[in-house]
Amino acid sequence: MSELVAFTAEHVCRLTGLSARQLRYWDDTEFFSPALVDGYPKRAFGRIYTFRDVVGLRTIAILRNQHRVPLQELRRVGAWLHEHHETPWSSLRFGLLGRRVVFIDPSTGVAVEPRGAGQTVLSIALEPIANEMRGAAEQLRERRPEQVGQLVRNRYVVHNAWVVSGTRIPTTAIWNFHSAGYDAVAIIGEYPRLTADDVRAAIEFEESRRQAA
Repeated sequence: MSELVAFTAEHVCRLTGLSARQLRYWDDTEFFSPALVDGYPKRAFGRIYTFRDVVGLRTIAILRNQHRVPLQELRRVGAWLHEHHETPWSSLRFGLLGRRVVFIDPSTGVAVEPRGAGQTVLSIALEPIANEMRGAAEQLRERRPEQVGQLVRNRYVVHNAWVVSGTRIPTTAIWNFHSAGYDAVAIIGEYPRLTADDVRAAIEFEESRRQAA
């Protein structure tokens, strides 16, 4: 899965276990804001999170909920993740000394801050967290049975065009393939997430629209 996939706040909540209220508060206080913000940040879909945002927020959620790391330390983690935004996941890890975060230099593997003699640091790597989020994001894309064969329209999705439910595939795209002589099997070959019921519903819908015009 491409790590350029965009996620809404609702998606982030489902993937990370954080609440919408937490996301809004962290965004408003500039603790952790989405990477993609358009000119109208208050509208729906005006603030979009990248995959790296999702992994960062999941990491913070783990530190907060499982290890009871205080907010001031979580802020340091957020800043550190932003600083190493282009660093591969396999190189990113840090440690916990009690409830204090100890950062590991990605290039040397050495702790940036000394921990003191005899003190044990719990190591946390980000690559396993990223892999967990990849799997969860793929499951998020799976369509529910009740969406099959259904058509929907949302003004924030594909410019308010009619699409097959659970996808961003416009019914007009399916109709264009149908008009070009593609049968259902060939259309599904172009759009593997579709079923025969989806194709049939889209063609019947577009045909009725043209008859009514």
